Amino acid sequence: MDITLRQNIIAGLSDGTIVPYLGAGALSGSTSVDSGEPIPADSDSLIFAFNNGSPMAPKLMYEFPRAAMNLELKKGRSFITRTLNKIYAETQWTRSPVHDWIASIRPAYVVDINRDTQLQDSYADTPHTLIVGLSRLGGTDYRFKIFSYADGSYSETTQEAVDPQLPILFKPMGTPRPESLYVASDADYVDYISELMGGFAIPSFLKEKRIGKQYLFIGLRMTRDTERMVLSDIIYNADKPTGWALITEPNDKERRFCKKMGIEIIEAGIEDLIDPDALLVQADSAAQASIGC
Repeated sequence: MDITLRQNIIAGLSDGTIVPYLGAGALSGSTSVDSGEPIPADSDSLIFAFNNGSPMAPKLMYEFPRAAMNLELKKGRSFITRTLNKIYAETQWTRSPVHDWIASIRPAYVVDINRDTQLQDSYADTPHTLIVGLSRLGGTDYRFKIFSYADGSYSETTQEAVDPQLPILFKPMGTPRPESLYVASDADYVDYISELMGGFAIPSFLKEKRIGKQYLFIGLRMTRDTERMVLSDIIYNADKPTGWALITEPNDKERRFCKKMGIEIIEAGIEDLIDPDALLVQADSAAQASIGC
């Protein structure tokens, strides 16, 4: 990653013009305090966690929502919620380097498609607004709940009561805190994405706030159609270019999608973003090589 580009991105994250969008890779380095096992975050690791450490049939291994749908049909929707709670609420995890880095910058708006609570922990000492995605629930026209955080606890609130000056944490796929709300199975995603496309999965104040933003996609591979559909609607009304995606070895599918969306691929690792020393080493090595030539 170019040092100047890194500086510009961090400046944009700090002033709110660039929004971090966190995928599974943002949890890299987070491990169980008891066992040392990595936190389940990507599709395969979640499927293994749900299936006692064993793989499922190849057609179900394709994507976690498909596997979750199969398990929901067999064991009930409550099984999905209980298992996600066990993973993300009842197990103690070390913090990922990305979340420590995010906490040091404290962006005004963050999108996190993971289901853990580390982002919320990063803002535990400051008032903020939490938006949690939900699906297949009656009694509401919307596919989200809004919570206000103050004095160490959350309370449900309304769109009209939100203070737009407070940081916004958007967890579209859910979280166990303060309520166990998740978008996980195929049926969940069908409902959520349909309402997202219809405008009912994002609060009105966020629709206004996101206009003209750019995005930094951290730890997100652009290969899964489900995640790409969610992304496309969440970043609607972004500025052009839309932003940047850190992908070390992008494939052709990712290149085509990012080109279509106006996203510039940075072929670098997350450590190049969060560790400035890594870039200085690269720059020094390049300089030495140039001298050698």
